[in-house]
Amino acid sequence: MKNINTNDFKVNGAFSINDALTDIDLGVTGDMLKSELKKISKDLSKLQDKMYANNRYSVLICLQGMDTSGKDSLIREVFKNFNARGVNVYSFKKPTSAELEHDYLWRHYIALPEKGKFAVFNRSHYENVLVSRVHPQNILAENLPGIEQVEDIPSTIWNDRYDQMNNFEKHLSQNGTIILKFFLHISKEEQRQRLLRRLNLKGHNWKFSPGDLEDRERWDDYQQYYEETINNTATHEAPWFAIPADDKKKARLFVAKTILEELKKYDIKEPEVDEEVADNIAKYRKQLENE
Repeated sequence: MKNINTNDFKVNGAFSINDALTDIDLGVTGDMLKSELKKISKDLSKLQDKMYANNRYSVLICLQGMDTSGKDSLIREVFKNFNARGVNVYSFKKPTSAELEHDYLWRHYIALPEKGKFAVFNRSHYENVLVSRVHPQNILAENLPGIEQVEDIPSTIWNDRYDQMNNFEKHLSQNGTIILKFFLHISKEEQRQRLLRRLNLKGHNWKFSPGDLEDRERWDDYQQYYEETINNTATHEAPWFAIPADDKKKARLFVAKTILEELKKYDIKEPEVDEEVADNIAKYRKQLENE
């Protein structure tokens, strides 16, 4: 297998979505990719246990991508070896009426991970500068002062939200949350093939929605807004990684390896054993063995 340098995925400097790869030839079979992912997933599981014991950091994983980019299956495969109590997955769809009674970040705040735990956002707060930008009528549901119709939405709202998101993430980072953001980058042709698969396979028909085709017609707009969003919100505290995602097995491996390597940069280790326990381990062991 060709060496995977996860730094190649990290957004440093100006990001051009047209120049970002949607696939990489690793010269390996699907079985080899699956085997490597299994190994890395187990390593992540061990690190999760250590992080839980350390109780200093939490981890927030944000997954973004066009429809069919493979977010659901990636979550299933990358985190399958985790202790289920140590990771929570949230899928952010259309806001509920209760959520709309708060600011747009509120529902993300209440889903943040506790210390020692992971949270995976399947779509995230970034929907508010991606989907809402393509469909600005979504902003009207937020019932913001001075905005009664789409024409009232100020052109500055998107840059304001970039700033708000950067401040949100900086605050989290300064308080012990490690934030890693992944853009699963697929080609338009690959999306076409995946949508056709949903239609051609009866067991996958339920995944298809006519709205998928409506959003596909706005492909160029989404690409523009993804590029703009990533360029405005890729920070030291909360980096973006553009993951080639035309091949789902490769994308899962790239994300898992990136998470593992990024977390290894932090001082995450088990706490010291209580002195009394350490001094009497042999005695405790003998007591149990003699029962």
